[in-house]
Amino acid sequence: MPKKRAYWLMKSEPDVFSYDHLVAAKKSTTHWDGVRNYQARNTMRDDMKVGDLVLYYHSNTKPPGIVGVAEIVREGYPDHTQFDPGDSHFDPKSKEDNPRWYMVDLRAAAELPNYVTLDELKANAKLQDMAVVQRGQRLSVQPVTAAEFKEVLKMGGLKASNLP
Repeated sequence: MPKKRAYWLMKSEPDVFSYDHLVAAKKSTTHWDGVRNYQARNTMRDDMKVGDLVLYYHSNTKPPGIVGVAEIVREGYPDHTQFDPGDSHFDPKSKEDNPRWYMVDLRAAAELPNYVTLDELKANAKLQDMAVVQRGQRLSVQPVTAAEFKEVLKMGGLKASNLP
């Protein structure tokens, strides 16, 4: 039996890698590198599967919020930046035969017609349990339930039928 599609939220600072950067990438696809948190790494390595959908969240901006949807197009594989001494994500303790850090590839699927701010997420009673609205929740990769995903799409003015 095929695996049920899962949903995620991934945070990026728009001045580092915005949703527009993703759209502008070759085939609107890129690798999601540089994650250096073990829980987020485990999610990307073990849980994210091709076809899963991602809410693309702009963090460290005013106001923070969800700008678009992406699709996982390649499952977890070693993050090459951990091996590059010239890269800011270099990890001297990581070895090619035993990598510590993983990444996934994602492709832009759809920009939300309406930017959904963190304050709007917090104000929606249907999203009260969503990880991103919880106090102190800072993970860059978070699970999202199917109901939460659909509610965010509704808030953002996007129909699920417009997604892959």
